[in-house]
Amino acid sequence: SGSSLRLTTPDTEIPSTIMTDRMTPFMTSALLVIALLGSVSPASALFKAKFEEPAAGDAAAPSLAASPSPSGRFTVTLDKQYVPVIRNNRTVMYKTAYFGNIYVGTPAQTFTVVFDTGSGHFIVPSSKCLSETCALHRRYERNLSSSAVDIDHDGNEVASDVEERDQVSVAFGTGEIVGEFSKETVCFAHSGLAPEEEGLVSAANASTLSPDCTTVRVVFATEMTEEPFAAFEFDGVLGLGLESLALDPEFSFLGQLGRSGSLAQERFGYFLSQSDSVPSEISFGGHDARRVSSDLQWEPVHRPELGYWQGKIRSISVGGQPLEVCADGSCTAIADTGTSLLGVPKEAMRKMHVQLARKVPGDPERLDCRHFEGPQIVVELSSGLQLSLGPEDYSRPTAMRVTQNSTGRTQVVCRASLMPVDPDTALGAKAWILGE
Repeated sequence: SGSSLRLTTPDTEIPSTIMTDRMTPFMTSALLVIALLGSVSPASALFKAKFEEPAAGDAAAPSLAASPSPSGRFTVTLDKQYVPVIRNNRTVMYKTAYFGNIYVGTPAQTFTVVFDTGSGHFIVPSSKCLSETCALHRRYERNLSSSAVDIDHDGNEVASDVEERDQVSVAFGTGEIVGEFSKETVCFAHSGLAPEEEGLVSAANASTLSPDCTTVRVVFATEMTEEPFAAFEFDGVLGLGLESLALDPEFSFLGQLGRSGSLAQERFGYFLSQSDSVPSEISFGGHDARRVSSDLQWEPVHRPELGYWQGKIRSISVGGQPLEVCADGSCTAIADTGTSLLGVPKEAMRKMHVQLARKVPGDPERLDCRHFEGPQIVVELSSGLQLSLGPEDYSRPTAMRVTQNSTGRTQVVCRASLMPVDPDTALGAKAWILGE
């Protein structure tokens, strides 16, 4: 994901560059556990996910409400949306998005958000946004919340009736939002207050908050582009990057949550299911042990000052053949739940596509390339942790038919669905993106 920011005050414009957000969905399967920001040396852990069909009596349809745990862990069930990508009147693949409920303000206003490890801010639409795109989503009503404190970009309180406010422009890979700032109460459950305190508490009085809540600076979008926000059902984005990816530490949901002291462990776990019958989920305060089938393996975060959950790559191989592009040890991998595909450095894209393309015998009418044999992609990180992706993870579902001009014969080919990653000043030219 990442994000490119432009900050605008009533008197001047302050450019601030972080990265570029991409809102393009994909599906692999792994459980990601990440230590929060309180540790001196941030680290992330990846391990093999365990997928189980629902037990008898379990609800078939997921509820997006958070499930509190007595141990100080909060789990949010994620819904999943498929958006078809159509070429020549055919659906060639689907974009996917995973999102869950979050509750903002007092009394609580409900929003669905993508929990995005590749960005650093919490963004939801504002009632001030009157575009057709915003009308498709739930919008935050500032006047209905007693806990809101309007602020400028430095956190200084401003009057709620001020017409000219500091604004930030957040540019994603496929769109952009413009928004204003407020400090608000954000909760996993519908009400973050004791019943007798409902409606009586301001954001400044954090001691009255329940353990599943925190106060955080929120970007309320006054403008949202049609792409990608009109196509997806989720209302906003909750960034889970490191604090250095945000304008200020108080914009960091993870940082604020960690400082609240309400979590059993300063970690969160992100589980993506391979089966629609087993809902995906994200847990704060630890991971759900039922979702894993291997031990934790820790990977040090490379250059945490950049704000990304980034690891050093020792090697990448395709079908057992190492890629030369990473032989010098300069490749990195970013765990990004806000990106769908495997992101590949531009200089390696052509070779990757050639290595992952498979000729299909005959001319089958129906074929899902995710189930057609193909080489394994193995990413080995600096800790020795190996991540393996098969054709079910990287393949474009629909095959391509190639007609040879000289013979007129048709060859059916299965291809990979990869995302090109442009060279970047901070991340370099060899950053790989580990999408969903």
